[in-house]
Amino acid sequence: MPRLRLALNQIDSTVGDLAGNAEAVVRWTRHSAGQGAHLVAFPEMMLTGYPVEDLALRSSFVAASRAALVSLATRLADEGLGGLPVVVGHLDRSATARPKYGQPAGAPQNAVAVLHGGEVVLSLAKHHLPNYGVFDEFRYFVPGDTMPVLRVRGVDVALAVCEDLWQDGGRVPAARSARAGLLLSVNASPYERDKDDTRLELVRKRAQEAGCTTAYLAMAGGQDELVFDGDSIVVDRDGAVLARAPQFTEECVVLDLDLPAAGADAPTGVVDDGLRIDRVVLSEEPVHGGGPASSDEPLLCGGHAERLDDDEEVYAALVAGLRAYVTKNGFRSVLVGLSGGIDSALVAAIACDAVGAEHVYGVSMPSRYSSEHSRGDAAELARRTGLNFRTVAIETMFDAYMGALGLTGLAEENLQSRLRGTLLMALSNQEGHLVLAPGNKSELAVGYSTLYGDSVGGYGPIKDVYKTSVFRLAEWRNRAAAARGQTPPIPENSITKPPSAELRPGQVDTDSLPDYPVLDAILDLYVDRDRGADEIVAAGYDRELVTRTLRMVDTAEYKRRQYPPGTKISAKGFGRDRRLPVTNRWRETG
Repeated sequence: MPRLRLALNQIDSTVGDLAGNAEAVVRWTRHSAGQGAHLVAFPEMMLTGYPVEDLALRSSFVAASRAALVSLATRLADEGLGGLPVVVGHLDRSATARPKYGQPAGAPQNAVAVLHGGEVVLSLAKHHLPNYGVFDEFRYFVPGDTMPVLRVRGVDVALAVCEDLWQDGGRVPAARSARAGLLLSVNASPYERDKDDTRLELVRKRAQEAGCTTAYLAMAGGQDELVFDGDSIVVDRDGAVLARAPQFTEECVVLDLDLPAAGADAPTGVVDDGLRIDRVVLSEEPVHGGGPASSDEPLLCGGHAERLDDDEEVYAALVAGLRAYVTKNGFRSVLVGLSGGIDSALVAAIACDAVGAEHVYGVSMPSRYSSEHSRGDAAELARRTGLNFRTVAIETMFDAYMGALGLTGLAEENLQSRLRGTLLMALSNQEGHLVLAPGNKSELAVGYSTLYGDSVGGYGPIKDVYKTSVFRLAEWRNRAAAARGQTPPIPENSITKPPSAELRPGQVDTDSLPDYPVLDAILDLYVDRDRGADEIVAAGYDRELVTRTLRMVDTAEYKRRQYPPGTKISAKGFGRDRRLPVTNRWRETG
């Protein structure tokens, strides 16, 4: 049986950085060649980064992607790597019109190319285009209509792109019809909670449907609000896991696969879903594995990365998302307003893990209502983490505003928050830090935040994290530190004291909001699962409480529109996932 040594490069790319992404392909291809690979693969749209969004509509960017692909093929050959087939995602344009989709010839395509011998020897476009959640691919692309099959070392390798596996039909059954020995899918599938379990079952199912070993190569890294967690998987035709890569880490997974030999009578023509088999033969001579003709080279098994538990996985996603946003946008440091509360404490801990404590600047901005323990907790956090810390009291500024305006009630409370926001942005302008907004998903959902106050900033690391999860992640981070013999970064008092904005004497969050476990449960049903009011009440929640909560959510849409981007970890984050009109008179509760 032929043996194919496959190298799956689970790496990061940056949108628009064609030169940098091409350099990464060359570097990791050289590494793969050093491991004796026969076939090298990179993620979906590796050359352009993903998602490119409206850049796909710019003909200049499409042309640049196509030119970069040709240059990459030439460079690989010039560096002695031309004999190694390289599968790489890029942005292409269609050669023919697609009347069914109303698109002319030259419309953009989410494409994959095979580079070999200094040339582009095979090109394909994603067949199934996702148009849900964060995906708008029908807006940008037209689908491919081929079933690409690449013959390498006597093995037929069918190629697919991300959604081609997530949707029924198309290239998965077509791979069986083409009698492929391996189905290789390249992906840029964003992370969300519990998706790793769903992904594994999907790959197992598709391998059984395709009737062949299936390799699912995923991207790592981050782009704006999206995080890509890697977790590349290879399973045999029965669904048994042969290799699994770590999450949130760039990795080259190299493994030997004993696969069926391609037949001389391999099918041609049109197969499932009208897909036309595009077959390219690169090398017929197999490398034998097993038995007396076995290669003398040791068998590479790829490895099985240790799985992260649920809280560790979410925390790692938040760290990866913030790190990617900071580094890819050219920031050297971040700035956090430290109140002594749980939200800013968790954000600071994430920031220290993402960019290093020496690049994290914390500022305490006490007012007359700030408790001594909150001031102390902010200073203690700084001591534990080693971040840069200063205190700038806002009381004098507050008194000046109050003397000029004579504000009362909510306006007086919000003034304190807005003074802090102004102070943070002034320091950002002066010193070049990226300000991190500390708001969580519970607060954003019900509008429990101050515009131009605690909502200021360039990025919101816990924007998609409910308050109950904020506490759980803080506790996990402290346990993880203690288990490693390190100082837990978050003061225990920040975790155990009742949450409070401290904008008036004796204030606690429950003055305005239900207890967070109840609130978050209702929000999960309404925001994440799109359940109506009657369904939520039927799930066991008090109707008056449901009515009040849903009204707070509905009337806070204008605030959420003005909140900065932040790492997405759920199936329905505010922003890209959940899009509702600001001007909207529909109310679930009448």
